Amino acid sequence: MEDISLYVMLFLIIAGFLAAFIDSVVGGGGMISTPALLASGLPPSTALGTNKLASTMGSFTSMISFMRNGQINKRLVWILFPLSFGGSVFGVFIVQLLPPDVLEPIILVLLIIVTIYTILKRDWGMASTFKGISMSLLMFAGTAAFVIGFYDGFLGAGTGSFLLFAFLMMGFNFVEAAGNAKVLNFGSNIAALITFISFDSVHYIYGITMGLSMVAGAYLGVNFAIKKGAAYVKLLFVVVTVVLIAVNIWEYMTAS
Repeated sequence: MEDISLYVMLFLIIAGFLAAFIDSVVGGGGMISTPALLASGLPPSTALGTNKLASTMGSFTSMISFMRNGQINKRLVWILFPLSFGGSVFGVFIVQLLPPDVLEPIILVLLIIVTIYTILKRDWGMASTFKGISMSLLMFAGTAAFVIGFYDGFLGAGTGSFLLFAFLMMGFNFVEAAGNAKVLNFGSNIAALITFISFDSVHYIYGITMGLSMVAGAYLGVNFAIKKGAAYVKLLFVVVTVVLIAVNIWEYMTAS
């Protein structure tokens, strides 16, 4: 049992690092971390809750790293933070009542639209065109923060991509959009974590072990993205959303 536990821990450390390196910038790390936790033998609900513990540690590291490098619009994101937090709590409660496959076809279509739009607009997100906080922007941003927060609590896959896309729509470049997205992603993650804890659906040893490796992965991922710039983040964003689309199509077909 000790040997098996050691191998499981090592597996979760590697999976957590890789997941956080990707997730720290454009999201999508759950594609790696959640299956890894399921493979460790955890039941689905506990795997989701444990993943939230680990990803909260990773997203907090990403948020602080972006903030230290001046890539976050603090005034805007702190207005939106409570909406993302509240939406996520609502999503976790609703998922107890409704099966996640209710949303899956809609999410697949949205991911395809987001990816095609990003590919076709070649220079989009290369330079910031953000003109300040207006009432119309606040209405759009507030709605997006709550809805995507709800989605993160309800289903989760692709949350980082949707948040990043929303900030691109507001005029931020890819690096700034990634930084702002991480603040809201941290909000929805910690809200979902608190809710999962209330349902006793968290394995703390696995979660903290994976979380510590996610801290390292997130730190390196953010600094690498800032060094490489918007072009790198855009490429990573497209690659991750394409993989998310493929995973969603595969799951939808095999479940049918």
